[in-house]
Amino acid sequence: MDNPYLSGPYAPVSTEIDVALDVIEGEVPRDLFGAYVRNGPNPKRAPLGAHHWFDGDGMLHAVHVEDGALRYRNRYVRTAATRMEDEAGRPLWRGLMESTRENPKGQPYRDTGNTDVLFHGGELLTLWYICGGAHRVDPSTLESRGAHTFGRDRPARLSAHAKVDPASGELLWFDYGPVPPFMRYGVVDAGGRLVHQTEIELPGPRLPHDMAFTERYAILMDLPVWFRPEALKHRKWMVDYHRDVPARFGVVPRRGGEVRWFEAEPCYIYHSVNAWEEDGAIVMVGCRCDDPIPAPRPDDGPLARALANLRLTARLHRWRFDLETGACTEEALDDRSAEFPSIDARVAGRKSRYSYHMTIPEARTLFFDGIVKYGPEGEVARHAFGPGVYGSEAPFAPREGSAAEDDGYLLTFVHDTARDASELWIYDARALDEGPRAKAAIPQRVPLGFHATWVEGGSL
Repeated sequence: MDNPYLSGPYAPVSTEIDVALDVIEGEVPRDLFGAYVRNGPNPKRAPLGAHHWFDGDGMLHAVHVEDGALRYRNRYVRTAATRMEDEAGRPLWRGLMESTRENPKGQPYRDTGNTDVLFHGGELLTLWYICGGAHRVDPSTLESRGAHTFGRDRPARLSAHAKVDPASGELLWFDYGPVPPFMRYGVVDAGGRLVHQTEIELPGPRLPHDMAFTERYAILMDLPVWFRPEALKHRKWMVDYHRDVPARFGVVPRRGGEVRWFEAEPCYIYHSVNAWEEDGAIVMVGCRCDDPIPAPRPDDGPLARALANLRLTARLHRWRFDLETGACTEEALDDRSAEFPSIDARVAGRKSRYSYHMTIPEARTLFFDGIVKYGPEGEVARHAFGPGVYGSEAPFAPREGSAAEDDGYLLTFVHDTARDASELWIYDARALDEGPRAKAAIPQRVPLGFHATWVEGGSL
């Protein structure tokens, strides 16, 4: 059976290019200056055994915007693992759905740096979904610079989603694993040096994906999803969702101190939106999954478990952790399935109003069919890409000189499956429902992928 994550809009590209883009509709705003960068999987070689979408080599796609002109380039993320395969001229690792017994010793899974991308200390860092290196990338050329050590004698190990505080320039991170200590949390200063690290006590191994932070606290997650013990014995990735186990959120002072745990209804969270302190409490907004491991569909045959693993349904949700009483209250904010959120990065960790999410239809594979803008009480505006057109995570890009958190633009790569053509679309964040303000043609496919970021021009 053909794997849908290796064909159509997911099919990899093999060439790295650097070209000016032609605007085919509208006009690029003159007060937009910076770079839109998106990460995602792009396999170089045919897989050994079953392929999972998360297995592909990391590839960055970027558009630099200045004075109404656009320039696109794409580059592989060259990690130590991908260099090993390049030197061998063949794949050395089996993927996520396969046993790790035959994979290189001490490296059960291949760290491709293919998941998230963020800007810290004058560099892009690409991160990996299980936990791996913080892979340094030149923000202008996209050339890989090796894994960051943060001032230590070996490369650091981070989860997929570290956070950058815009006020202090600090990088807040966590990692996790199947053996004690099951979680670590740490802080890297604006200069790129590790200044704090502590172990977080958990009841056992967990699989958290994201975190949140406020001006004084980090929020870590102990969610009821973990490996099947019998699968670990056979070195296979198989996890269960324990519906009778509460979700727990650990609130810890950013530079160390006692962790306070708050219990909530069972759920899983792939991505938080933002968090802040308010009236003696912490408010956290995120995308809540109440069925993170849907049942495989029999008609998907041998691909059923992998395809089910990638079906995502999540809805906007708000939690409130009362620091005086220890109580947690929560509420749903919308019933639409929408994920991969972005906010104005300037207000991260502070009270914010708006976020921008990709809408997710019920389908055989995971893709995004539009963008929805949320305010404090729910949906504000929405735009659908159109039949057969699928997009990428759309970070917020402030208008030059703006202060309001929705005074700017949203950028997304889209792929039109009918024409097998990819484009860059630019929206006005205050007029999302009016559709793209500008469109530019990209001369090769931008395969569907994962996370993206906006780097302001003054930082480049």
